Amino acid sequence: MAQPIVVGLAIILGLGIIAQWLAWRFKIPSILLLLLFGFLAGPVFGLIHPNEMFGELLFPFVSLSVAIILFEGGLSLKWGETEEVRGVLRLLISVGAFVTWVLASLAAYFILDMEALLAILLGAVLVVTGPTVVIPLLRQIRPSRRVGSILKWEGILIDPIGATLAVLVVEAILGGGAQPTLNFFHIAQGIVVTLLVGTAVGLVAGWLLVEFLRRDWIAPFLETAVALMMVLAAFALSNEFAAESGLMAATIMGIVLANQKKADVRHITAFKEELGVLLLSVLFIVLAARVNLSAISGILLPEMAFLAVLILVVRPLAVWVSAIGSKLSNREKLFVAALAPRGIVAVAVASLFALELEEVGFAGADQLVNITFLVVVGTVVVYSLTASPLARRLGLVQEHPQGVLIVGAHNWARQMALTLQEAGFEVWLVDANGGRVEIAHHLGLTAIHDSILSDAILDELPLERIGRILALTANSELNTLACLRFGEWLGDDHVYQLMPVRDDAPEQVDENLLGWLLFGPEVSYNLLDRLYYNGARAVCQPITEAADIFYEPAAILLFVITAEHRLRLPTITHPITPRTGETAVYLMPPEA
Repeated sequence: MAQPIVVGLAIILGLGIIAQWLAWRFKIPSILLLLLFGFLAGPVFGLIHPNEMFGELLFPFVSLSVAIILFEGGLSLKWGETEEVRGVLRLLISVGAFVTWVLASLAAYFILDMEALLAILLGAVLVVTGPTVVIPLLRQIRPSRRVGSILKWEGILIDPIGATLAVLVVEAILGGGAQPTLNFFHIAQGIVVTLLVGTAVGLVAGWLLVEFLRRDWIAPFLETAVALMMVLAAFALSNEFAAESGLMAATIMGIVLANQKKADVRHITAFKEELGVLLLSVLFIVLAARVNLSAISGILLPEMAFLAVLILVVRPLAVWVSAIGSKLSNREKLFVAALAPRGIVAVAVASLFALELEEVGFAGADQLVNITFLVVVGTVVVYSLTASPLARRLGLVQEHPQGVLIVGAHNWARQMALTLQEAGFEVWLVDANGGRVEIAHHLGLTAIHDSILSDAILDELPLERIGRILALTANSELNTLACLRFGEWLGDDHVYQLMPVRDDAPEQVDENLLGWLLFGPEVSYNLLDRLYYNGARAVCQPITEAADIFYEPAAILLFVITAEHRLRLPTITHPITPRTGETAVYLMPPEA
């Protein structure tokens, strides 16, 4: 039996990573390919049989994996993002969740003709949204910061709440005897207790880990391993105190680490990002492989009507009720109402509870999983196709953002950032050197202490306000990788880097791997470093007529500000000449 299990694991991992790569390559939601590959590998071709492979370990593994995914999601939540939307957020994960539960349950009962208690359980499962789907969509769409913050926080925080609600409904069904009934006061009390227990355990675990890191009580090479151990320990301990409170504990622990300033957790974040992608890939393949394909293929008009009601009625009403009295505009409310895809937590919870109900002979339990998969696939497809055009139609996407992201916070990069900032442009600097970042803060610049290649940096930056990236470090390879990476978000025409050099000579590099090469063929990092070190200064020259154009041969044209206050940057292949009505900014050498 060992060899089939090994082969099955290899197939699952291989399909998961291939699906992720294809999704990245063709810019489509990875969840769709993961579900498709799972269907094909499981019920269609019979390559993998998760129940036989994992046995009773399947759902403990699923639960622990979901906890790690939510912890990784919590690491991306910055408390400062919620300053304008905390009221709406609180109502969305409380009143909005209740409205979703009630309306989804009623829709399942009347449209799908489900037994009442099963319909109520399905409604509870569908309370959750999918942060693993929402966050990539938000990065792609780049909506306004306010709606982006609402959707990201809701997607992560609603998962443990929805899972807790579903657990309490299942407990009522399994513990109610021949005539199970729901005590809504007991359910409300159970949710409060569960979330309080999870929050308390998560706060304590997060504080302990921060203290261990701050006091250097953990060897550097063990920090990520200890962090993973503590997440799983917090999850298990919290579940001992209150069933399914571990998901909230893992989420809160991630939020604690993301918002503290005492310890450096960047390497932990990077490790969890990679592990999260791996676990997500495996989970979707495994859970999709368990689906009864004949049940899915038998989907008829009622199932499609149920999906339509969830998208067109349930979600808009939940958002409308939650946003009453808020400062959100009607356009923002509409966009929030139009983005609520379900994801891995809904699938995992439905699969787990369906199995428990089947074991006690509860009729129709398999319907729970089939409908949940339909909702996951349907909502991902619909929202993936409609969210971006809708955001543009509503004017929530800045079509030509003028913010500038600078890679590197060394001396002359800071000076260039100050010049841009004084000219009225938003500027963000990113550097892995904490000392440089601290100096930038003292100068009044916005700087982030992180690697430009970290996935966490995408959550730190307001991508909707950034129009271009300037990779200005001494490391040519890092500059190229930064341009390759951010070309995916900003577009290849908006990524710039310095001419790669080696031993003060231009380096021969495949131009297809580069961003636009800035300034001129002789302008390298070392040249700019020497000029700034020797006292070079930026000079603004308004161009009112042709005679105003600067002809100092030693001056370097850094950028041009158009009459519409847009930025133009000179490159080696596309040098620019300032035009009348524009402002040119030159770097003047000290002797000029």
